[in-house]
Parts: sequence; C-alpha cells; structure tokens
Amino acid sequence: MNISFADWQKLDIRVGEIKFVEDILGADKLYKLIVDIGGEERILVAGIKQYYKSEELPGKKVLVLVNLEPKVIKGVESYGMVLCAHTEDRSQLTCTTIDREIAAGAKVS
Repeated sequence: MNISFADWQKLDIRVGEIKFVEDILGADKLYKLIVDIGGEERILVAGIKQYYKSEELPGKKVLVLVNLEPKVIKGVESYGMVLCAHTEDRSQLTCTTIDREIAAGAKVS
C-alpha cells in the first residue's frame, strides 16, 4: 500500500538517545526506556529484550517515532516507538541507529 507524501510528512521521527533501561515486571520481551529526544525525555516501552542486554543500550542513539498516540503496555504508558528492523520470522532484530554523530532530537526527513 502506498501512502501520500502528505501522510509521510505527518510522521515525526527523531534521533533519541537512550538514557536508562528498566525491566518491566512480568514482561519477558519488554524494556521500559527513558529516551532523550532533544531537551525532552520520554518513556518508551520497547519489545527488544530478547535481542539486547540492558547494559548495552544506554548511550545508544536510535530513531524514534515521537508523535505516536500514547499507549499503556503492561501498566507503563509509552510515548513513542523505537524503530527497528527485523527478519520476517523475528529471529533477528536491530534497532535503527545513526552512522555519524548528531544531537538527540535531530529530525529525520
């Protein structure tokens, strides 16, 4: 399905720097992340636990969809989504990162 350029422009994707990672009680696939999106910190719930150890995530810069409607997941309100790529069977997953240094909050276009 194609979307219009106008629909694409509605997406607010920014560079976010993961500051803190916490386990969510009773969730074997989810982390609670605190992510700096440029002068603002957001709580995000990300289903990346089986692919990343919590200690390797702080400091990582990832792409975040910041204007996604908030959603409560396992009792935690999530204010955005970390963008990741995965194989069809989800045996492999990688968070999208940047290849050069740029400030948290930088817009993706």
